[in-house]
Amino acid sequence: MGTSQLELSCPPQQAHALELWLQHAAGRILFEDVRAYATEKIDPTLPDETRLAVQKGIDDAMYGLMMVIDGVSGILRSGPQSVELSVTARLVNREPPGIAAELDLRDGDGMCMGYHGWLDGDYGDNIVTFVAR
Repeated sequence: MGTSQLELSCPPQQAHALELWLQHAAGRILFEDVRAYATEKIDPTLPDETRLAVQKGIDDAMYGLMMVIDGVSGILRSGPQSVELSVTARLVNREPPGIAAELDLRDGDGMCMGYHGWLDGDYGDNIVTFVAR
């Protein structure tokens, strides 16, 4: 199910809990709109062994993305310069408009750490989303 079918829950107020919540929200978005999307595209007529191999490839690619987000890989360097990616999670208020909280995911507890729980559907102690009605 894509994130369009989910509704965001109320974020926690405590600063560290909010940071963790933002990281889990980012994980939920990536797992619903990237991993689940790719998984749904696997041909259902493929043999089970092949489907499992394709799913492993999807999961390995997701982990590679987590490593880039964390800064473990994905940095181009030459002499005094480098190019790095930055992925930011923002809690945005619609009324009044503005950014309520923002976190560069590289500064968080680690997307690679969250990945293993997200594979099992664990998005932390503070509920991030629920199914929209």
